[in-house]
Amino acid sequence: MLKPIKSLLEDNAIYIAIFFTISITIGSLVKSDFIVVKSISVSDKAYHLIAYFLLMLSWLYVFCKKETLQRNVKYIILGCIIFGIIIEILQGVVTSYRTASYLDIVANTIGVLLAVVIFHVFEKKISVF
Repeated sequence: MLKPIKSLLEDNAIYIAIFFTISITIGSLVKSDFIVVKSISVSDKAYHLIAYFLLMLSWLYVFCKKETLQRNVKYIILGCIIFGIIIEILQGVVTSYRTASYLDIVANTIGVLLAVVIFHVFEKKISVF
């Protein structure tokens, strides 16, 4: 049962990472009046942390089978953090219904770094899985 899932993830890892990247871009820049969630009182920063945690995990998984992961992980981290900064700048410049926030950048960065730590802890189990 796990082998088909593993195969599916390995074959489509790049598409999953691209999907998360595009989803975060759209979710961050498109007006979301049609989404009304009043019953859940979770901080906006928690959404940022979770989104960038998943983004970083997806990109780490893309490269986890590569021999150069340890050498290139700093570039993946830097890329995700810069992506978050660019999205925040675009929110302040391009949109009139969103604002840029330094705290959002901090939450994004914490999500990225947390994903790296979690991935590193479970890296051996992921390669066995």
